Order: sequence, then structure tokens, then C-alpha cells
Amino acid sequence: MSAESPIYKFMNATVISILFLVLTVSCFSQEPVAPLKKNEFNKATSYNELTTFVQQLDAQSDLLHVELIGQSVQKRNLYALTFSSTEFGKDPLKIKVLVFAQQHGNEQSGKEGALLLAKELLNPENRYLFDKIDFALVPQVNPDGSEVNKRRNANNMDLNRNHLILTEPETKAVHDFFDKHLFEVTMDVHEYSPYGEDWIKYGYRKNADVTVGTTTNLNVSSKIREVSGKNYLPFVLKYLSDRKFSSFVYCPGGPPEIDYIRHSTFDINDGRQSLGIQNTFSFIQEGLNGKDGYVENLQHRAEGQMTGMRGLLEYVYLNKDMVKDLVTTERIKMVAAGPGEDVSIQSVHVGNGQKLILPLLSYFSGNDTVVTVYDYRPEVKSLLDIKKPVGYLIPRELTTLVEWAESQSLKPIQFKISSTFKAEQYFINKIDSIDFEGDRTVDPWIVVQNCKENFPDSAYFFISTAQLKGNMVVLALEPKSMVGLITYTHYANLLKHGEVFPILRVIAK
Repeated sequence: MSAESPIYKFMNATVISILFLVLTVSCFSQEPVAPLKKNEFNKATSYNELTTFVQQLDAQSDLLHVELIGQSVQKRNLYALTFSSTEFGKDPLKIKVLVFAQQHGNEQSGKEGALLLAKELLNPENRYLFDKIDFALVPQVNPDGSEVNKRRNANNMDLNRNHLILTEPETKAVHDFFDKHLFEVTMDVHEYSPYGEDWIKYGYRKNADVTVGTTTNLNVSSKIREVSGKNYLPFVLKYLSDRKFSSFVYCPGGPPEIDYIRHSTFDINDGRQSLGIQNTFSFIQEGLNGKDGYVENLQHRAEGQMTGMRGLLEYVYLNKDMVKDLVTTERIKMVAAGPGEDVSIQSVHVGNGQKLILPLLSYFSGNDTVVTVYDYRPEVKSLLDIKKPVGYLIPRELTTLVEWAESQSLKPIQFKISSTFKAEQYFINKIDSIDFEGDRTVDPWIVVQNCKENFPDSAYFFISTAQLKGNMVVLALEPKSMVGLITYTHYANLLKHGEVFPILRVIAK
């Protein structure tokens, strides 16, 4: 048969197509190997390697579906790996868990641990977890930063300080995904680096493989905070210890005798608190970074992070009904509580007479030791409470505020002042500052004034506090809030000495 024959050409093309199909099927039918393992634990997983790997996992199992939830500044995809034995998020009897990692691009082990976990969860012996759990895993929130091993994203923004204002596409994607499914349990995975000059001079440093922290903002349900600290933390720390990973409660601050030790910020601009403020069972997990801030000891670091994430799933599986009922009840109570409840808008870390026995590594001996911390401030105390209003009126002309409300999915609506409600305004008498976790933040002196009854309603949008994000709305919009919008440069111009604050409070008459 002639090579120019149409039949020959057709047969040749068919053979090539079959060979290509066979090779493709063969490639995807091979057992996927995590890129970190392929690279013999000497090289961090690149964005392209991550993309290929999650697609291979998706092709291998009906338990897993890969969802595109957004893109980074430089248009790299943000993936959510959703694990479910049914249709994800559709079974009301299951509990929904979200874990997301690598908001900071120079914290590689969270991403690597997440990819190891994704592979591990597809093993048949782990399928039982998904009888009760629908699990979503976002292995990499900051791919742009990861590619160059830099903390911030391509806009030079620290993503874990962006969860209130949501100006970045990466944090917006995480919150949109959360809002879509209203996860009952979340964990934000990071690394800590205890190698600073202050610790070297002190002669000791922190050395726990994995540390775990809970929500601490006083406006999160006290029952959720109590169960998180007294039930989950002991469980997961033992889970890690039983598997030969050293662990401790997340405790920033120090060195001792130079700075105090606390358990967390109470700010709501990070991944844990921004979701926790919605009465979510929410945590932070921080592994120990390498001394090079990159790949040193990466295998052990990644395996420790994976073990902590796996421990969260095991705890939720064993306590599914308790956790789900707790979150559901506390969310309903928060929405139904209505106006008049106290909301803490200024707080401080305080001691309670306890001393902290802090495990450290001695630079002198190279051995593990413990140090007693006397300036230990494990509790958060309110400095200023206000009564929650019915809602807030924001001027339509302030587009930055309207855009913020939309980014938080608050859906501002038109509202008419009636015989039932009245509006208050704040007059800014003076602009002062207040200590906030060792820094200074703005603290205006205000005078509360009643608004005129005939102001134009059409000039404002209304944001209700009777919603899941109600406490977040109060913390964001009150001018005396330590953690509010005006503490960000983007919104600083809202506060002007000798003028009325443009956001109005709506209260019952």
C-alpha cells in the first residue's frame, strides 16, 4: 500500500491516536507520587508540579474532586481538593472541614504536608473518615510567593493580615469558598521561625515540631473557645506526640524576661480568627520552619504538618455530633440574639497568676530543656464593650466601603429610618492611640449624637448585624474598634478630627 494512500494515512493516524491514548491512560493509571517524594525531599514542590499531582489524584479516585476556587495575582490557579463519599456539601448529616495552607510563600511545609495528606487519604483504610466528614483541602493559597519563596503575595501583601479587608484575590477566594459551604471546622496551616537574634542572645529557642492554637477573640462563642482549648488541644497534642512529633500550644511572644508570652492575637484579620468570629471551630497550626527558611529538614517538617492535619480529621470524626451541634447552636444563637448584646471592641492580654513551663532548645548544650515563664498572659480581657446596633448605614458615595461590604458578601440593602428605628452618629473630638499587642493603633475620642430624622435614606446602604458575620461587622465598622477598618491605611481617611464619622449606627428607639 502506498504511503500516499488515503487508507494508509487514515490507518497511520489511527495507530498514532491509539498509542497516544494508551500512553496517556498508562501515565494516569500509575500510582501518583507526591512531588516532594519524587524530589527525594530536597526540593520544594513547584506550582506546575502541584497542578500535575492534584490532577493525577483527581483522575485516580471517585472520592476526590479538584475545584478551581480562584486565581492569584499572577493568575496561578488556587485549587481546593474536596473529599466526599457522596456529593460534596450536600449531606446535612455530615460535618464540613476546611484546611488551607501556605498563605505565606516561604512556609513550604504546610503545602507539602497537605499534598502528602491528600495522597494518604485516598488509601482504602482511610475511607471511613468520609462516612461523617466532607473535607476540603487547599494546599496552596499563595502560589506566587511560593515560587520565589517569599512571605508575601505578588502585590507585596501579607495574606494572613488581609482577611478583614479582603483586597487580595487569594484571601477573597478562601472566603468565597468558605461562604459557599459554611464549614463548621477550619484550620489555617503555617510555619514559625524561632531563629532570630533575640533568641540567640537569650541562649534558647522554641523547638516544637508542631504548635496548635485556637480562637481567642472574646466575641467568638465562649463554649466554642472552651471546647477548643480543653478538648481539642489535648487530643491533637497527644496525637502528634504518639507519632513521635514534638508539639506544644501555639504561643507567640518572648523571649521570656524580655517580652511576654501569649497564645494568640485577638485580631480578626487572619485566617483562623476571621472564620472563627463566625462561630466556627477554627484553629491555626504552625510547624517549625527550616533554618534556611526553605528546604532544610523538609521531610520531617512536612510529615509533622500532615500528622497534625490528620489528627484534626480524626478528632472531628470521633466527635462529629458534638462539634456539629455546638457550631450549629452557637451560630443560631448569634444570629437570633439581635441588637443590644455586648461586643468587645478593645481587649488586652492579661496574666492570671499562672506560670508557663515552656519547652525550649538550649543553644549552650544543644539539648531540649524547659524554662519557666513568669510574664505569661494566657487570657484576653475586654477593655471596652459596646451594645450591638441593629445595623450600620454606609454612604453610597464611599465606594471603598461599598466594595468592602461586597467583598465580604454582606449584600448592602436600602433601609428607611422609621418610627421604630433611629440613627446615631459619632463626632470625632480627638484622635489618640492605644497599645495593641506591643504596637500602637488609633483610638479616637468620640461623642455620640442623634442624627436628624429627615436625612436622605437613599444616600445610604444598610448592613444588618443579624447575620453570621454580625460580630465581624461591628468590629469592622466601629471607630473605636482596635481591629476595625480604620486601622488600615486603605480606610484611614474615614477618621477626621473635628468631623462626623461617616458610618451611622441604627438602633431601636
